[in-house]
Amino acid sequence: MKELYSANPVMFKNNPLGFIAALILVPFGVGIIIFLVWHLKNKSSKLIITDSDVLFEQGLLSKERSELTIKSIRTVKVKQSFWNRVFGTGTVELYTAGDSPEIVAKGLPDPNTVRDIIKAND
Repeated sequence: MKELYSANPVMFKNNPLGFIAALILVPFGVGIIIFLVWHLKNKSSKLIITDSDVLFEQGLLSKERSELTIKSIRTVKVKQSFWNRVFGTGTVELYTAGDSPEIVAKGLPDPNTVRDIIKAND
């Protein structure tokens, strides 16, 4: 299995105003706690795309893994606000048979690349 894409959510690009606000709060000690929690949350989520599967892992101490075969993915939806488009991030939703997404990965860098890789390997 060849890994085609692997990414964790990004901090600054996904929420630049929140990043700046946390940076302002660093001298008061609150910003460090916000950065630490935010960093751990981002590092505990990961989307991996191989040539045949999509794997989404969440969790720091306990893990939740969702795995889909690329052939079973019916729809790939990419959501980007104006600022997400400026910074090149977004949310990727993967649908199989139902009306609700099987995988929702927020804050990923280059979300359109995810869509292109999945459609190319369909």
